[in-house]
Amino acid sequence: MKRYLILFTLLIAYVSLFTGCWSKREIDELAIASAVGIDKTKEGYLVTAQIINPGEIAAEKTSNRTVVSSYRASGETVFEAIRRLTLETPRKTYFGHIRLLVLGEDLAREGIGKTLDFFSRDPEIRTDFYIIIAKNSRAEELLNILTPIEKIPANKMYDSLEMSAKSWASTLHVTLDELIRSLLSKGKNPVLTGVIIKGSPQLGVAMENIEKVDIPTTIQIRYLGAFKKDKLVGWLNEEESIGYNYISDKVESTIVVITCSEEGKLGVEIIRTKAKIKGIVRQSKPEVSIDIWVEGNVADVECTMDVTNLQNIYEIETKVAARIKQETIAAIRKAQKELRSDIFGFGEAIHRADPKAWHTFKDDWDEIFTSLPIHVNVTSRIKRTGTITKSFQQELKE
Repeated sequence: MKRYLILFTLLIAYVSLFTGCWSKREIDELAIASAVGIDKTKEGYLVTAQIINPGEIAAEKTSNRTVVSSYRASGETVFEAIRRLTLETPRKTYFGHIRLLVLGEDLAREGIGKTLDFFSRDPEIRTDFYIIIAKNSRAEELLNILTPIEKIPANKMYDSLEMSAKSWASTLHVTLDELIRSLLSKGKNPVLTGVIIKGSPQLGVAMENIEKVDIPTTIQIRYLGAFKKDKLVGWLNEEESIGYNYISDKVESTIVVITCSEEGKLGVEIIRTKAKIKGIVRQSKPEVSIDIWVEGNVADVECTMDVTNLQNIYEIETKVAARIKQETIAAIRKAQKELRSDIFGFGEAIHRADPKAWHTFKDDWDEIFTSLPIHVNVTSRIKRTGTITKSFQQELKE
């Protein structure tokens, strides 16, 4: 027994020699990337890495150096281009903490499936970063723009994307896992948010861009890009993008402006929504019904309407519901007639409702979708009318 105890002790001691962070890399050996941009080239891909300059972030005093630097390299594959970055960067680029993956519009229109393979395969890369499209530009141009308030441009775009999705509803933040699920689904095509450069890209790369009160060049989060499989096929405008998010139950909060019976406008803050998509198969033909429920508060009254009157409240609710229905129908019409892509997941709804029938539809779903009967029902409720009971607009007129 004593002999076995000695052998066991020696074995534990031997194994302990091999423990520890054998694959560790010190932080001063790495170039930490905050964002990655991918563009298409004739030979393959151009990868742009936005690298954080840690000395500038930690510095107590401002300097003439930027907080980030951009490095670029080309390769026949994404991985080769990334490895070629070592020819320019003094350290190995670390992608474990990227916040954004930016895809150039040309690349998105050719197909993004192959591009995503590296990011889903590499064990060092977390999959909670957001993926966006550089609308009307290349990813390398977008990542070169310097931004005020947020020193790191990737953080600015990340935070703007989250804020616009929470407060305006015409954008959407999509992670890698969510995008891949949509790509693999036969009943739903992906959407990604587009980001544009407003102003001159040449001025946007200079330090003076963030030294002026009126910023010459800015980055704006704008609308949704629709895909068919892995290829970008077109863009939804603002109204259609909001309609898409209502249907997809992605609206956290937004504003609906309606016209008063008298002259003027009235704004309602949407504070809560719920949407349900139901697939139906009748006489071997698919249909979809969408039920949307919204709750809101009266935010501003720029007319003489008395919002304490129950009849007026009912009128507001009716007009809000009509406006939201208009936005959803605009999104559906665009997807069916122009994009010809089921970006809403109606196919998935049919699959859930009748798996056997879906088996006969799925191969021709792209064509079936374009003439699919879709019924939209919107219910609106006003919860609060604000801290004042009557608008002072009437007294101003008198």
